[in-house]
Amino acid sequence: MQDERALERAEKALSRRRLLGSAGGLGVGAVALGALPALAQEGPVAPPSTITSPPRDFGPGGAPTTYFWDPDVIAVDPSFNGLAQPNAAIERLWTGARWAEGPAWNSIGKFLMFSDIPANRQMRYIDDDGRVTVFRQPSYNSNGNTFDYEGRQLSCEHLTRRVVRYELDGSISLIADSFEGKRLNSPNDVVAHPDGSVWFTDPPYGGQLYEGTPDAPGGPTNARSLLDNKVGQPLGVSDAKRELPTQVYRWDPSGELKAVVKDDAVPDPNGLCFSPDHKKLYIASTGKGPGDTIEGGKGDIHVLDVAEDGTLSNQKLFTDCMVDGVKCGPDGVRCDVYGNVWAASNAGRAVGYNGVTVWSPEGQLLGRIRLPEVCGNITFGGPKRNRLFMVASQSLYAVYTATQGAAPA
Repeated sequence: MQDERALERAEKALSRRRLLGSAGGLGVGAVALGALPALAQEGPVAPPSTITSPPRDFGPGGAPTTYFWDPDVIAVDPSFNGLAQPNAAIERLWTGARWAEGPAWNSIGKFLMFSDIPANRQMRYIDDDGRVTVFRQPSYNSNGNTFDYEGRQLSCEHLTRRVVRYELDGSISLIADSFEGKRLNSPNDVVAHPDGSVWFTDPPYGGQLYEGTPDAPGGPTNARSLLDNKVGQPLGVSDAKRELPTQVYRWDPSGELKAVVKDDAVPDPNGLCFSPDHKKLYIASTGKGPGDTIEGGKGDIHVLDVAEDGTLSNQKLFTDCMVDGVKCGPDGVRCDVYGNVWAASNAGRAVGYNGVTVWSPEGQLLGRIRLPEVCGNITFGGPKRNRLFMVASQSLYAVYTATQGAAPA
């Protein structure tokens, strides 16, 4: 019996060597990037399966995973080979968040800051030594963050339903907390324009107990008036009811606030970013949020032309974010210097499709990065702006790339 088992193991090893030998002409990188159709992942894999087999340890104590091309960096189109870094591994830099969001790179301080929304804090990853520390607490359940062209931090706060700017002297300025006399829903993501304007999305996702506070009794997210929206909250921040549709806003340095994209155009807008030349605006439309009376977003990305005066036109569906029949729902989005769109992917329980999807300016899928957690948001950073930081559920991941993010991050 032992001889038979030994013979069976030897035959399997020989078959594997033959398979690898037949792929030798393609090169190691091509095999790892899925150039062999027979080896490509097909369709969603239900839990508890893992992304790689044997199961992978992303931590600093894990076994080596990269032999020129990380197995979870996948080229769907050959052009992705010029964007991915072949000898760079995906790294889990830290874990311990409740739900991580809003990464933003500070080029002067050489640190990445990001939000831990339910924990009511902002965190900071320090590039010099890899430490992660508390950056700001309370953060008022902040979500999206960015740094503008003057180096000032912009943050979207769920709890206070506002967008704020942290000035260089340490003071705080209010960008917006209402529109036409009505309180905002829960600002989600924010980007800066070189003309000094601030653009942000305002879906309803912060109108809940876990990531902010529900409406005052009778509001859309507290229609039965059973939730006590004041418990555990500072005085005066829990007296609002949802009054506005989900929209995208442009704040002008003069103080004027305009709704530039209505909910009937892009329902439940979430992540957004400009193309490198600022002539296009990409907006992720995610699913139905708390208190929504509309159908809700379909988990896709839209693109609009941006005029010099800030008006938008020519809206198009950029991508439906379907990959192998799996909905890779977008959240945060960023462009690289070539105009490619990198989008966080939330595929839920479709293990192997959470992470990042990468699309050409024409909306063609170029590649994917697989993570073992749902990815909420991304940004480029590092001293050379060539490191992709990915906040995914409870953890912070990063991978070096062969491209740079469009600044600022």
